Amino acid sequence: MEHALPPLTLYLAAPRGFCAGVDRAIKIVEMALQKWGAPVYVRHEIVHNKFVVDGLREKGAIFVEELDECPDDRPVIFSAHGVPKSVPAEAQRREMIYVDATCPLVSKVHVEAERHSRDGLQMVMIGHAGHPEVLGTMGQLPEGEVLLVETVDDVAIIEPRDPESLAFITQTTLSVDDTAAIVAALQARFPSIVGPAKEDICYATTNRQAAVKSVAPKIDALLVIGAPNSSNSRRLVEVGKAAGCAYSQLVMRADQIDWRAMEGVRAVGVTAGASAPEVLVNEVIDAFRSRFEVDVQIVETAQENVEFKVPRVLRVPA
Repeated sequence: MEHALPPLTLYLAAPRGFCAGVDRAIKIVEMALQKWGAPVYVRHEIVHNKFVVDGLREKGAIFVEELDECPDDRPVIFSAHGVPKSVPAEAQRREMIYVDATCPLVSKVHVEAERHSRDGLQMVMIGHAGHPEVLGTMGQLPEGEVLLVETVDDVAIIEPRDPESLAFITQTTLSVDDTAAIVAALQARFPSIVGPAKEDICYATTNRQAAVKSVAPKIDALLVIGAPNSSNSRRLVEVGKAAGCAYSQLVMRADQIDWRAMEGVRAVGVTAGASAPEVLVNEVIDAFRSRFEVDVQIVETAQENVEFKVPRVLRVPA
């Protein structure tokens, strides 16, 4: 006689997965390949997801870390995370065809930083050292014009030129709660610091974190589908833990699930970072279905209908 599969409720967080900036960036690479043929070069992973990058590589995209790895005579695309000003300047100098796939919400932070700098303010950036978005944003301004803080403790040790002439900006993919604490510390130490009119943390990051908080009380375990180098995905794992979900794990794909940890679990939450495609979510659901009697419940905390146009150069024929 067949053993009945143990029952399990899967709570699917919504929104999850692709955001508008990721969607647009992937489309830019696909359209560039259609327009100019292969190979098209991409400076840095277009978005932080191996499955997506491998798929584009199969279609003829070549991923490199620096512009000097690209030939002059093939198009190059800058990733969704943004690039320092020096990169398009160099591409122009080399007379390359380039397409900037920087997310418009990251570009908005770039513009904000430049505006504050023109007004004579030194910038404080809240973000993670070495992350491409941070390198890109800090690289909008000359060396020393942007001070980076990663934690509340960092706020105490920065030495601005003039504590009265400061503004702050943030990476778009941070934890909403952690960032609020850092902002509070900045405002306490520098009462006249100027902040963004509206949060720099983007709608997609904010919504995905809110959905995880909403799911957390219902579940024994949380799986976040995303890449280890994806900032917004790693923040979702942390948000799950902070919301009381002791087992909160990042998995790239279904084959990374630790099934021993799932023994005796009755309710599991599933979400996906902004660069993870829905096909990987379905793969995870199928993996659970082969081991459990699964009841899927969707926990929706927001609806997203944001869409960004691709650059005009891709909408006109070659």
